[in-house]
Amino acid sequence: MTDVLSAARRVRGPAYAVMTECLRIQASARRQSRLAWLFGRDPIRPDARSWYRGALGEVHVAKVLQALGPGWTVLRSVDPSAEASDLVIGPAGAFTIATKNHSRQRVWVGDDRLLVNGHRTNHIADARYEARRVSHLLGIVVTPVVAIVDPATLTLKQRADGVEVLAASQLAGYLSRRKPRLTDAAAASLIAAAELDGAWDAHVLDETLRHEARFLRLKGEVEGAWRRRVIWLSAAFAGLGTSLLFLAQLAF
Repeated sequence: MTDVLSAARRVRGPAYAVMTECLRIQASARRQSRLAWLFGRDPIRPDARSWYRGALGEVHVAKVLQALGPGWTVLRSVDPSAEASDLVIGPAGAFTIATKNHSRQRVWVGDDRLLVNGHRTNHIADARYEARRVSHLLGIVVTPVVAIVDPATLTLKQRADGVEVLAASQLAGYLSRRKPRLTDAAAASLIAAAELDGAWDAHVLDETLRHEARFLRLKGEVEGAWRRRVIWLSAAFAGLGTSLLFLAQLAF
């Protein structure tokens, strides 16, 4: 494809904007006491938790999208509050990807609603609005996709009007199976238009790598805290079992 498309592949790393916001909030967290660290207290600030989960979800989606062929380009959003974290352009057209990390939660879609553990969300309406905005910008019909990361269940009782809802793991297959409708030149033109808008940036690799390194350290701290909590819980249950066995022996 053209040089424009080749340049567009030098995009921000996955979840750059969301990682940035998570790290900005987390920077004000107090350092944990040794006792809190020992017992595996979660180091994530409550107001950074949703950003942390969002970053994990977007990293997962980025790995899934790597399975797409060379004709596809993924542009990352600059604004962490934007509903569409990714803009994907390829032979089948343009797609906004709203990544939602509902790991181990029940997701139900029907009657133009998306429920998570029985609670209504704005995911469908927000994805539809964002796709219309980008359609106006690019001058082409853009398909909104809501990608659900690692749901416990995903029940599609009825298709949402104009919005594709699917498990994030299905994303690459869904895009690859779509009927081609754009030439290479047309795709390159759309990518250039998206970059000029400023909502998607393609030239901050060094900054991205620094943020990814900081986020990976934070992820390691979170996972380490979880492992310590598991150890303490296992020890507590083992102690309880021993105590019950001792009491049972006394009873007899």
